[in-house]
Amino acid sequence: MSIDQETPESQLDADENETVSEEAAHTEVGEHEYTIDELKQELAEAKQQAHDNWDKAVRVQAEMENLRRRTQKDLEDAHKFALTSFAKALLPVYDSMVLGLQAATGDSEEVQKFREGSDLTIKQFEALFPKFNIVAIDPLGQPFNAAEHQAVLMQEVEGAEPNSVVNVFQKGYTLNGRLLRPAMVVVAKAPEKSSDDNAKA
Repeated sequence: MSIDQETPESQLDADENETVSEEAAHTEVGEHEYTIDELKQELAEAKQQAHDNWDKAVRVQAEMENLRRRTQKDLEDAHKFALTSFAKALLPVYDSMVLGLQAATGDSEEVQKFREGSDLTIKQFEALFPKFNIVAIDPLGQPFNAAEHQAVLMQEVEGAEPNSVVNVFQKGYTLNGRLLRPAMVVVAKAPEKSSDDNAKA
């Protein structure tokens, strides 16, 4: 027998080793295919999770931007309208001074001095209003505006357009465009038809 000739036992061992290698290879291939499917599933889930997280991040960013804008607007409004209460309390004082000046009649020296002093003080008041964006509403001759005017009386006025302001009892005022108080006004109404007009109709 030649040395290189394999024995049946060695051939059997070789066959068994080949079978084991084939099984191992098949197992490895099977495991590799399963791992790819699993990774595909995990990748899909990761993509979905990333998409969800992106949506949440966009929503949070939008909410933060809205909050920033609201906060900024509230801060601006606080600065703009910080004087609201003070201005409302000041207007009656100004009105009293105007009425006092109108009531001061006579030619005596004391009355003249009072009028001069009151007139100067009123002008100082009026000079301050624009500095704080306080604007007077004096709607004489204008159409009635319920947002800025308060009608205290309606009456027929010859030559006046119906629903127009024919007299201002008290001026109104706004602060930075916001109404401090409405103007108290008299509004023209349309003439009532007489009985003769009704008969003709």
